[in-house]
Amino acid sequence: MVEAVKLWNEPNNKSHWNFDEIDSDWSIYADLVKTASRAIAAERPGLTRVLGGISPIDPAFIRNMAEKGVLDHVDAVAVHGFPLDWNHWQLSDWPSKLDEIRAVTDKPVWATEVGVSSFGAEEVQQFGLKRSAELLSGRAERIHWYSLFDLPRAWPATTRHREAEGSSYYRHFYMGLIREDGTPKLAFHEFSQFAPELGICQWFHFDDHRLDDGVRWLRKLGVKKLRTGLSWADSYRPNADAWFDRQMSALDEFDVTVTFCFTPESHGIAPHHTSPPKSVDDFAEFCARMVRRYC
Repeated sequence: MVEAVKLWNEPNNKSHWNFDEIDSDWSIYADLVKTASRAIAAERPGLTRVLGGISPIDPAFIRNMAEKGVLDHVDAVAVHGFPLDWNHWQLSDWPSKLDEIRAVTDKPVWATEVGVSSFGAEEVQQFGLKRSAELLSGRAERIHWYSLFDLPRAWPATTRHREAEGSSYYRHFYMGLIREDGTPKLAFHEFSQFAPELGICQWFHFDDHRLDDGVRWLRKLGVKKLRTGLSWADSYRPNADAWFDRQMSALDEFDVTVTFCFTPESHGIAPHHTSPPKSVDDFAEFCARMVRRYC
């Protein structure tokens, strides 16, 4: 069942929200969250609403959201952290990073993407999983490991910089517990000892061939809490509702946090999925429709 909804993904990261050129102080994003949150509450009062998980972990961003009245419209805030791959801080800093956010809000803090790639060695990911679970257990109200599957090499990572990022780009493809060929990595065999407190974040792409296998692997791991997404941009594809229905039906046995994000090119101020929308009401309407259909 859907236990929570998240409003966008990494809004303070240019790979997911084009703020420099269009929304330099996040005013549009703030309006988007408030408008969508009201629409969701009208459909399902009491459904948990979560601010889009931030990356980097930046208390100034949360303070900005508070000043704009956004935190009055959400029940929790979320953070994403990858200290062994992309962040410029130590793995052991996780507790202090959570404390930085708690210093500027009294909302529960969810860690909705926590991950380590196996880009350099599977043993690094294995260690990172165990240590991350130890550091976050009892400190974050939700913990979602990113991710179940490696990203297939034929697919692009969701970034605008691609090979210009060097090894940082290629690490995107090694974040899963399961390799592209369907075989488990070393960290897979460690995961069950931390479930069900430790959940999984797995993005299922449109018409994703991995969905049914994903459900089987999640059951085997003892996962109860799953984070995934429904893309506003994908909702304009042919047969979108049929795919959304299949995805959400397959995942119904889990406690699902569903993320609403990605702008249809026709609805963006710029024609790109990272663009703020021309109308926040259009995004709110999408959120309300998804809540009506799946909650």
